[in-house]
Amino acid sequence: MSVTTNNSIKSTIAMAALHSVIDPEIGLNVADLGLIYNLDFDEAGKKITTTMTLTTQFCPMGESIVDGVTQAMQQTFPDDTIQVDLIFDPPWSYDLISEEGREFLNR
Repeated sequence: MSVTTNNSIKSTIAMAALHSVIDPEIGLNVADLGLIYNLDFDEAGKKITTTMTLTTQFCPMGESIVDGVTQAMQQTFPDDTIQVDLIFDPPWSYDLISEEGREFLNR
């Protein structure tokens, strides 16, 4: 799945940073899992909103994963306010995993 964004350059930087956030139950990063849906960069307001999901609504590591996304974004964009919006519509599915992620999971 491709991430929607209003700034493709900053989105590329953000997604690279989000490769460091690992879902501890699966062992794969949130970017390759397809958990990131949207990255909105508000240049004037110095705010970045990340819209994401989890593999299930009841993911026991959900809070940890959201905290990891927040921290990775804050480290990458230290002058911006980071907001992470967690949504479950559309629901996550295996089809959202990147080719690299599928290769990792089938090792």
